[in-house]
Amino acid sequence: MRDFGHVGRPSVSVRERLVVPFPEPGSWLWRTLGFSPAAGRRLARWSQWGGPLLVALLAGLPRFWRLGSPRAVVFDETYYAKDAWSMLRFGYEGTWPSGKISDPQILAGPQVIPLSDTGSFVAHPPTGKWVIALGEWIFGLTPFGWRFMTALLGTLSVLMLCRIGRRLFRSTLLGCLAGALMAVDGLHYVMSRTALLDLVVMFFVLAAFGCLLIDRDSSRARLAAALPVDEDGRVRPDGHTGDRAGTGARPWRLAAGLCLGLAASTKWNGLYFLAFFVILTLLWDVGARRVAGAHRPYRAALCKDLGWSVLSLAPVAVLTYLTAWTGWFLSDNGYGRHWADARGGTWSWIPAPLRSLWHYEHAVYQFNVGLSTPHKYQSNPWSWPVLGRPVLFHYQSPAPGQDGCHATAGCAQAILALGTPLLWWLACCALVYLLYRWALRRDWRSGAILCAVGAGYLPWFLYQDRTIFSFYAVVFVPYLCLAVMMMLGALLGPAGATQGRRIRGAVAAGLLVLLIAWNFIYFFPVYTGQAIPYADWHARMWLDTWI
Repeated sequence: MRDFGHVGRPSVSVRERLVVPFPEPGSWLWRTLGFSPAAGRRLARWSQWGGPLLVALLAGLPRFWRLGSPRAVVFDETYYAKDAWSMLRFGYEGTWPSGKISDPQILAGPQVIPLSDTGSFVAHPPTGKWVIALGEWIFGLTPFGWRFMTALLGTLSVLMLCRIGRRLFRSTLLGCLAGALMAVDGLHYVMSRTALLDLVVMFFVLAAFGCLLIDRDSSRARLAAALPVDEDGRVRPDGHTGDRAGTGARPWRLAAGLCLGLAASTKWNGLYFLAFFVILTLLWDVGARRVAGAHRPYRAALCKDLGWSVLSLAPVAVLTYLTAWTGWFLSDNGYGRHWADARGGTWSWIPAPLRSLWHYEHAVYQFNVGLSTPHKYQSNPWSWPVLGRPVLFHYQSPAPGQDGCHATAGCAQAILALGTPLLWWLACCALVYLLYRWALRRDWRSGAILCAVGAGYLPWFLYQDRTIFSFYAVVFVPYLCLAVMMMLGALLGPAGATQGRRIRGAVAAGLLVLLIAWNFIYFFPVYTGQAIPYADWHARMWLDTWI
């Protein structure tokens, strides 16, 4: 409810409605611990970055712990780790022996690398493999080397989410807790320790989301600065300014376009985020114009802001996508590199390398949409939020006395790409709450989170006949954590709630966070491939579909 003053003006100024100010960091905790008021204020300010860095450190330690174990080629690492090494050698994907024949040779000592420079047809663009290749360049073609960069990006994504949550909720505590939830999500953890592409997509999309939040604040601040000020020093809405004022250069949108281009040039599902985020930013601009007093906010946004939205996001993303193929463009043996050289026709005015890439990408599209080979661990997107069918990345049954197995009945050694169950099931409730907040309370934060979840989730329903897997959902894990945190923030109570209400809310929210952390610890052995008694492994298979 808005609170109106005696003269009919809103008690909250237009400036604060455009850009909600960050509250002064509270120092009560530090004063309680015995620090002086001045020291408490300094520590409170330090916590704005110190808190997220601490959460990221705590997330990074288990992600790098025994990162080279198991010493094996896990699941689809057999494609991406090898393609990444090929790109280091040639700038494009060469040819390896078919199947997993070369996996034992790569892991052997001395190592054998049976790679030829004949271009190989691959199903995904280059950027994610270049990212994996950076770790291999530093540490070699070893399990630690090809997993290093995903572990690093997984850790950095926790740091980013803490800061994004802080900006979204205007609370360092809630931001850090959102990052902490992602740090203890099992799917994010497993994907951070496996050389697959999906976590790389998640990282770049999350970076784009953060850039757009910063752009939202900075552009709205410039719009607020252009509004007139009344005799009481209050910024007031103005129709002419709302319709006509520009918001200046928007470098953070350019950065978002770069990040979205990197996401799309890792896997094509990044393109959906580009489309969803263009619409999201346009709606943000319409909302800003409306608050500023524009008579026709949609027309004003189309005239003044749409150009920045389209030119900052789409062309920059396309240019970034093409740049990712530089190694292929500079090669002679890349797959299909010279397809268009001897072909004329209607499109001959387009440079031959671009036509060759277009032909290659069309073939990749046909392959991806037609991929329908049955797989034991494929799943329908309907089952993803409730963890209906997680993917088993690795499984061994060591006998007693082998590989750390001390059980007389034998052990199980598994890596299961399973989200932390309590977190995901709570997130299902949180998404319903956010739908209510967005549809009935017009909460833009709920809309932003739902938009990101929708971009990562809904497009998969278009491919019901395709072979798809639940670990693709890692791309929207950050927004599930934000959704849960927003619901827990509401559980804490509004700012004007009584102290008793706040204490009860804090206890309930804290208990839920601790239960999620305990749930992650309980499943930790099946996230890391530890040898545990078979009975203990089976006790963790809460649903029959997890086996």
